[in-house]
Amino acid sequence: MSWLWAIIVGFVLGLIAKAIIPGKQHSPLWLTTIFGMLGAIVGNSVARAVGVESTPGIDWSRHAFQLVAAIIIVAVGDMLYMATLGKRKQQV
Repeated sequence: MSWLWAIIVGFVLGLIAKAIIPGKQHSPLWLTTIFGMLGAIVGNSVARAVGVESTPGIDWSRHAFQLVAAIIIVAVGDMLYMATLGKRKQQV
């Protein structure tokens, strides 16, 4: 069940990150989901390193770290996607 939640959270974080980043992102939805999952993992690690531990209720600070990490990963990942696979798709 934890994998299902990881996919759902990654999907939502990836879509929110794509909506926040200006311009058009060309990475496919499955890759955006993976980027969002990575953003959640990195955001949790950064939050833990900063000293944010589990709190009762909704942990807004942890979610903020996850979202910022997802935005960075989606932006960089989309640039890498276009630099490698995106050029081949445009030539076809």
